[in-house]
Parts: sequence; C-alpha cells; structure tokens
Amino acid sequence: MAHSVYRVCDVAIIGPYVLRVRFDDDTERSIDFEPVLAGELYGPLRDQSVFAQVRIDPEVHTLQWPNGADFDPETLHDWPLYAEALAELARRWAAAAAA
Repeated sequence: MAHSVYRVCDVAIIGPYVLRVRFDDDTERSIDFEPVLAGELYGPLRDQSVFAQVRIDPEVHTLQWPNGADFDPETLHDWPLYAEALAELARRWAAAAAA
C-alpha cells in the first residue's frame, strides 16, 4: 500500500486547539485537535500555553510540540479519514487514566 508523502509548509493557530495547516501540495486544512488530546503524549497539549508552542519540525516537515508530540504529515493532510479513529483512541486513553 502506497503511503503519500506530504510536508507541512505553514501552521497558524486559529482557535482553541484549532490549527490551520498548509501542505506542500497547496492543500490547506483546519484541524480541531481537541477530540484527540488525551493520554501521556497528547494530553499535555490541553494546556493552551503548551498547545501554542506548536512548530514545524525542519527535518521531517510535520507539526511538533516541545514534549515530543507530533503527527504524521499524511495523517494531518487526510485528517477527515483519521479523525474519528484518533478520537476513539483518545477516549480509551482518557478512560484508562480515570480507572
């Protein structure tokens, strides 16, 4: 199965937990990350000051946060295909942490 390779070229915070991401193929996507911010890696991004530290990794051209959280650029590019599955994982992580 082929895996598309995309590079994030620009990112802007446009709302609480929402980023506008532009890719090297000129696709632009607004992504609401709130539903997936749970667990050990992504949970800390619920702190708005941490979330706001998003940067484009210059080596792999994806979004990255200071705590090491990142997403595959293809996942970001095709977010509607992955959003529900990622949100379900986040719900499981939250439930496990609450147990």
